[in-house]
Amino acid sequence: MRILVVGAGGVGGSVAAIAARRGFVELLVVADFDAGRARAVVDTVADPRFVAARVDASDEAAVAALIAEHGVAALLNATDPRFVMPLFRACLAAGVTYLDMAMSMSLPHATAPYTQPGVKLGDEQFALDDAFRGAGVLALVGMGVEPGLSDVFARFAADHLFSVIDELGVRDGSDLRVEGRGFAPPFSIWTLIEECLNPPVVWERERGWFTTEPFSGAEVFDFPEGIGPLECVNVEHEEVLLMPRWVDAKRVTFKYGLGEKVIDVLRTLHELGLSSTVPVRVGDVSVSPREVVAACLPDPAGLGPTMTGRTCAGVWVSGVGVDGEPREVYLYHVVDNAWSMREYGCQAVVWQTAVNPVVALELLATGVWSGRGVLGPEAFDAVPFLDLLTAYGSPWGLREGG
Repeated sequence: MRILVVGAGGVGGSVAAIAARRGFVELLVVADFDAGRARAVVDTVADPRFVAARVDASDEAAVAALIAEHGVAALLNATDPRFVMPLFRACLAAGVTYLDMAMSMSLPHATAPYTQPGVKLGDEQFALDDAFRGAGVLALVGMGVEPGLSDVFARFAADHLFSVIDELGVRDGSDLRVEGRGFAPPFSIWTLIEECLNPPVVWERERGWFTTEPFSGAEVFDFPEGIGPLECVNVEHEEVLLMPRWVDAKRVTFKYGLGEKVIDVLRTLHELGLSSTVPVRVGDVSVSPREVVAACLPDPAGLGPTMTGRTCAGVWVSGVGVDGEPREVYLYHVVDNAWSMREYGCQAVVWQTAVNPVVALELLATGVWSGRGVLGPEAFDAVPFLDLLTAYGSPWGLREGG
């Protein structure tokens, strides 16, 4: 398969490191607005199948031209959510498969943001479903770890473990620490702010989608493999918008073990106006406060050498098992930073995010997965994915009892 990866940050670099070990890759173009950053990724991989390019992800015509130049069959969006729609539309115009790990951005309800959703995550993409179907083009959206692997777990639970699902509860947590830093997000601060400060969305069969206050619904969840109990809170996330479309459940939630320190920092940023994307005048220039925050924080891709701990992504499922008895399970995937750094030179969070779209690309390249239109991971058979993830050297786990 000939692939274009747009975005040469931590996740894009990890995608390249993982894909370099797989034979299904015929060509992989790593493109970024910063040509030097793209070149650095390609130089690190040192594989003749990999080439670097410069592209402005907001320029649909330029992206389409790069697709045509290299004859790629699939584009993987490894940028932040601001660039989802131009890349999405460029793939539709070019007739090539599109994948992303975060979906089109939401917009809170104008008058009732904490009870009713406004523009939901992914709404802009699903609005083009008929166009993708008509063109015979696949857009596989939300194919990272969360969303992504958690959605695959939901499909597996529905097909193989449960006859009735009461709740699909995505639960994400870690015991990661960065030496010398009290606050150092292991992924894009832009994404972290979007997820945590927007009104969280919950889905219930009787109510549909509704919103709550940020950081609501606090509960303690015990994460496996030594991570232990963490307080988790409601966060806006794509799984809640994806899972109900393909998996029959009474309720879908997403809760993140952020920790008190992260919540306090995010609340402070919001109160000071530093979470805003609206440019403000500073002397002779206009700058986005959020971009200033991002520029002051370390690049997540470079945190690995000073990071310790593990990150866990998974889905707690409750309901009735296939034997007719009540059942609770936690399907999960843990990555230890020491392992991912030793094996790939990538920190745990970006590696865990990156491995899943590479697995999906291999399934698409070999014809195991196929489709057209705008589809989430839940729309595909979970077993080949989970088997291949294990073959990549990163097995998943199942814990009875939640």
